[in-house]
Amino acid sequence: MSLNIVLTDCNTVTSGDLDLSVLEKFGNVTYYGESLPEEIPQRIKDADIVILNKTVLGENELKHAKRLKLIALFATGYNNIDVAYARKMGISVANAGSYSTSSVAQQVFGFILAHATRISEYDRDVKDGAWIRSRLFCFFARPASELKGKTLGIFGYGAIGRRVAEIARAFEMNVIATTRTPKDDDIATFVDFDTLLRESDYLSVNCPLNDGTRELFDADVFAKMKKGAYFINTARGGVICEQALFDALESEHLSGAGIDVLTLEPMRDDCVLKNAKNITITPHIAWAPIETRERLLGIVMDNIESFLNGIPKHIVN
Repeated sequence: MSLNIVLTDCNTVTSGDLDLSVLEKFGNVTYYGESLPEEIPQRIKDADIVILNKTVLGENELKHAKRLKLIALFATGYNNIDVAYARKMGISVANAGSYSTSSVAQQVFGFILAHATRISEYDRDVKDGAWIRSRLFCFFARPASELKGKTLGIFGYGAIGRRVAEIARAFEMNVIATTRTPKDDDIATFVDFDTLLRESDYLSVNCPLNDGTRELFDADVFAKMKKGAYFINTARGGVICEQALFDALESEHLSGAGIDVLTLEPMRDDCVLKNAKNITITPHIAWAPIETRERLLGIVMDNIESFLNGIPKHIVN
């Protein structure tokens, strides 16, 4: 019997540049670009395998999916799945880890380099005529700085955090890190959280979102950061209190922030960070280069094939 496979939110992984038809080797595939919450129960009720990215699957969505045996995620995080209920129903949940290590680390340093060099601001100055009006051969009105000798703090030292550290060392930065389980490492020096806040010139958040990290970066935490530090979040929006970050930027306690994720996505018009001082916001795209998404698709296919062969991989429940 051919398997029924349902993709609930294809548009979150492809804009037409990624060939999802390769999944048809496993069975009959139904593609939905997007799915409203109320549409999900009907769409997955006859599925053997559901493939998704951010679709929420809880008891209400899963209780009528009597044939469902595998939920395969186009993501590392799985907080959108009720994994305990899925286990109760005999449904395995497989995530995709380590696919975006290089691209997210690249995004972190995109933010850091943009802040240190002021390239985009100088580009805007030139196009506004500032260099034309200059009486000197150069125009250095922006406070650019070298990364050499600066301290990069990393909160969360998994694969992405370590890759960020490796890049930092290439720029001759000092690297300190705080993580739940300190490792034997020759790149970063592990410190407690208060030391990380106090000593970091740049602070990159690379941790998962869970009960221990939700809104961890609040007003008290930002107040403990070094004055003039630069804050980067490419992890999950929920790890910060957005109002507290706004206040730290408005007061200029922080010199700036680079943010790829928000608590509510897509951004709402009333998002407090929308018009904050000295902030660069990208629309959750650190994971999205084409090579990264091709790698992600390969991992998902391998997860499905392994499951069907009776040797499941990356099961989180």
